[in-house]
Amino acid sequence: MKAAIVRAPQSTPVYGDFEEPVARSGQRIVTVRAAALSNLTKMRASGSHYSSEGVYPAVAGVDGVGITSDGQRVYFALPEAPFGALAERTVVGEENCIPLPDGLDDITAAAIANPGMSAWAAMMERAQLKAGETVLVNGATGTAGRLAVQLAKYLGAAKVIATGRNEAELDEVKALGAEVTIPFALGATQPLGAQRYEEALIQEFERGIDVAIDYLWGASALAIIAAVAKGGDAARPVRLVHVGAASGEETIELPGAALRSSAIVLMGSGLKSVRFPGLLAGIGKVFEAAIPAGLEIATKTAPLSEVEKYWSLPAKPRVVFKIGEG
Repeated sequence: MKAAIVRAPQSTPVYGDFEEPVARSGQRIVTVRAAALSNLTKMRASGSHYSSEGVYPAVAGVDGVGITSDGQRVYFALPEAPFGALAERTVVGEENCIPLPDGLDDITAAAIANPGMSAWAAMMERAQLKAGETVLVNGATGTAGRLAVQLAKYLGAAKVIATGRNEAELDEVKALGAEVTIPFALGATQPLGAQRYEEALIQEFERGIDVAIDYLWGASALAIIAAVAKGGDAARPVRLVHVGAASGEETIELPGAALRSSAIVLMGSGLKSVRFPGLLAGIGKVFEAAIPAGLEIATKTAPLSEVEKYWSLPAKPRVVFKIGEG
């Protein structure tokens, strides 16, 4: 069968022939119809993600949409190594497959599953968001951040605050439901950027924020923590959920005083901080919400044969490889 094959760590997959998967007891063969190119797929393929299997050669791809041997259309996640989602067929544990709503097309389902899961898990599994609360999304212009804004409104957030570097893209996020947008400019070329961002955040924390979903980490996350300490209300704890490090900054120097002088609760959300059944259930909830919530995600479809061309392209719009019929 044809597949996107990773032959060694840190290498780009190549399109070629790979052995056919064989199902054991408790597994299903899935004929793949669509699979998205996510950061998780790239990191696991390179061996840099903490959940990487470290098996080579292997087929890339952590999840997708396809048809089981009994004709059921499903979303599937974490195929059995060395098989992956970027192939004509793959093998998946039965418990890692969930049926898809009839009104949700293959491309949209494949595209929203991973970013939708990260947003849902962060807000519902970790922060336990309640209707009427205020949500801050740090890094709201990214694919997952945009979905987080939409899902927060769908889940009943009274107010959503969106932050990001690109002011024009923040205007787009406002159209998706964010009542407040805060642009920022950080780094060596913007020596006052962190201070200005912190000052803008303090004003919002003084008004009240309950949940902060962080997709960036680094200097922007540190500014949020400082703003909680300076502007937050001790009677209104802030649950900050770290989801990703899109800023490229994996570490921050966290002053202990910021924790001692605030009611902040720091937590992470990911493959090991949330049990996998909870993540899978979250994806099912996102699928159920996709149509009534009018979830929007920019996509670009491509044939699997062009995987090398698309592998290193920017994450927006989300590339979805159309593999089978549908």
